[in-house]
Amino acid sequence: QVQLVESGGGSVQAGGSLRLSCAASGYTDSSYCMAWFRQAPGKEREGVATIDNNGNTRYADSVKGRFTISQDNAKNTLWLQMNSLKPEDTAMYYCAATGAAKCFINWRHGPWVDYWGQGTQVTVSD
Repeated sequence: QVQLVESGGGSVQAGGSLRLSCAASGYTDSSYCMAWFRQAPGKEREGVATIDNNGNTRYADSVKGRFTISQDNAKNTLWLQMNSLKPEDTAMYYCAATGAAKCFINWRHGPWVDYWGQGTQVTVSD
């Protein structure tokens, strides 16, 4: 049973930074892609950033240059460093994982995901 547990959310003022963490367990196959999604009230869940097992990354245009996704394969930990936060970044952020065969293919949409975490709230105020 794959489990993804997020932490690190909170409230911050615009221009500030937060670092989200995701602890992954239960994987029996080392070939996978990980990602961060977010969902704001009244909006669809969307992919923010993704990374494959070789460290290759993709980002949504709205966060390029501000967010950085990274992982420690040995510790099964995924991070999202968020800098220069804006009020429009306010959302519930979810850790997600899927099999390597689907890496970067339509990655920004929910059906891409095999496993979800429970989410962590990020609130950015003016």
